[in-house]
Amino acid sequence: MLPYYRRVHRKADGRELILYGLHPLEDPPLPEPALPYSPAPHLRYHPLRREWVVYAAHRQERTFLPPKEHCPLCPSREGGFPTEIPFSRFQVAVFDNRFPSLVPSPTPPPEGLPVPAGEALGRCEVVVYTEAHVGSLATLTEEERLLLAWVWRERYQALYALKGIQFVMPFENRGEAVGVTLHHPHGQIYAYPLVPPILERESQAFRERPVLLELLPHLEPYRVDQEEGFLAFVPPFARYPYEVWVVPWQRHPGLWTFSHEEMAAFARLLGRVVARYDALFGEAFPYVMVFHAAPLGEERTFHFHVEFYPPKRAKDKLKFLAGTELGAGTFVVDALPEETAKRLREVL
Repeated sequence: MLPYYRRVHRKADGRELILYGLHPLEDPPLPEPALPYSPAPHLRYHPLRREWVVYAAHRQERTFLPPKEHCPLCPSREGGFPTEIPFSRFQVAVFDNRFPSLVPSPTPPPEGLPVPAGEALGRCEVVVYTEAHVGSLATLTEEERLLLAWVWRERYQALYALKGIQFVMPFENRGEAVGVTLHHPHGQIYAYPLVPPILERESQAFRERPVLLELLPHLEPYRVDQEEGFLAFVPPFARYPYEVWVVPWQRHPGLWTFSHEEMAAFARLLGRVVARYDALFGEAFPYVMVFHAAPLGEERTFHFHVEFYPPKRAKDKLKFLAGTELGAGTFVVDALPEETAKRLREVL
């Protein structure tokens, strides 16, 4: 038996909302308006970089840093501001993004383009971590964080089962420094019709040899934290000063092969990594967190891991990508990984 309850609700505009909880979710839904929902994204091929670019012009209209009383990710209240979640309480909520880059029923791309174009098939979901407007992975209770981990696992399995999906990626953008438009604790999940370039390269590396299994025994100077079966470390090849990876010691293609004990250990370690970030400068630390799981067909050799990309290089200094990073793809880092690992290790 799965350690959570699940309830599916169809929103007024047709989008799917799924509520997850540790107890049955029986409250009736509140009234909600049928908001406009007609996205029409498409793909275009970049002939020099040899990769697809998604065009989703409707995303210019997405909600941008609203006041707390108009947060679309909070629970709805009777007679109050109607949010994306028409329930007065919940624990974790997942719903189809109103401003998606990829859609289940895409429209054809424009005709007459000078480059190949394609349909933006896929799915974009929003994952709301908690009904509390303020918080983070670090401030969730252990029980809440474990529930969230099980939700990620369930969404992996559901999205990989969809026709045409090749890769599924949960991620979180935290902080205005990385472009967040809603402060409520949340992440997203993209289900792609293709394997993105970074994952193609990672898959090839894992097919050639067990890269992370070979690296793990040599990472003591770079260790940040650990939990039974998992290691958090600053990569010796980090491209961002406080970059951290979380890796299971045993190879897993994704969360869906973790045992119950591994799910709990993974959730605890993620929370502590974020707590260390927040303690570093005594404030909420911005980052992008990305789950790297096996693309479809790469399950035999791929090694699941989580990568944190934080833009800060000091309390009041951001790491901006400059010409060598953006133009050539060659990063220049002004802090040694073993030194930043030591700071993160000792900060709690």
